[in-house]
Amino acid sequence: MPFWSKGNSARRFRLFFATDVHGSEPTFRKFVNAGKFYNVDVLILGGDITGKMMVPIIALGNHSYRATLQSRLYNLKEEDLPEFMNRLSKLGFYSSEMSEQEYAKLAEDPERVNRLYLEKANERLIAWINWADEKLAGSNLKCFVTGGNDDAREVVDTLNRVAGERVIACEEKLVSVSNEGHSMVSLGYSNPTPWKTPREVDEADLASHITEAFKGVESCEKLIFNMHVPPVNSTLDTCPQLDTSTDPPTVITSGGEPVLFGAGSQAVREAIEHYQPLLSLHGHIHESRNVTKIGRTTAVNPGSEYGEGVLRGIIVSINGNKVESTQMTSG
Repeated sequence: MPFWSKGNSARRFRLFFATDVHGSEPTFRKFVNAGKFYNVDVLILGGDITGKMMVPIIALGNHSYRATLQSRLYNLKEEDLPEFMNRLSKLGFYSSEMSEQEYAKLAEDPERVNRLYLEKANERLIAWINWADEKLAGSNLKCFVTGGNDDAREVVDTLNRVAGERVIACEEKLVSVSNEGHSMVSLGYSNPTPWKTPREVDEADLASHITEAFKGVESCEKLIFNMHVPPVNSTLDTCPQLDTSTDPPTVITSGGEPVLFGAGSQAVREAIEHYQPLLSLHGHIHESRNVTKIGRTTAVNPGSEYGEGVLRGIIVSINGNKVESTQMTSG
């Protein structure tokens, strides 16, 4: 070997991170295909993988149906269903066909509605995992997936149970993500929001979850912190402030403009400042797409536009214990 060569030089490691796909079929498929398209080593999908609602499709007889989507009533024929279902899957919504009588019974039983929603959410998640495992078979790509505050515990349990050879569940785990010694800890909880989502906790509880997650970490030099909620007042958490006294909450304005504030977590910010991981991956606030530095830590939020079937993501290039570059993507 020539004397000027560095035999122990680190190999560059590239990851692609996206988050908040919220059940959108085309957005998830684009995410899995992004590995080959962007020529990265690892795919990481942040939290909020499940959709926000289920749409009943009511069978009226004579091959006719009725459904309400985004406050608009649709009268459908059987031949209209495939296009309507594709629209629902693009938006990330689930659907269930039922009779008028079944719908009436369901409307009187919120617990049964929730069970049906979870059934549909788990069905889509399992189908996604199976499809991704097949798509990534024969490659060196691995896809790490965690939950978010919108993802019920039952969904995270399904992810942990069904995750395959290429799709790896990483919620509340310390996992290796490269051959160069990079590891990652992931958490899907958030501080309280106006929407009362399934996995919100107060700041003290969130701090406890973070402390527990870092217990197995020996060094943060090459550590990636995959935390769904961003740090407070970081430019990764800027969004309109909401008046929670109305139902649904409404945007607070001043001089005709929305009042913006940092909706992120103080506990997350303190953890980043204390542990100083190499890289910190966040989502949750869809409109706050940015890259920032907190001490030595590069912190990112690629944003989300899942409802349009658009995949927003970020490519991060790492060399040893340094983040060399970041590149936002959209498509």
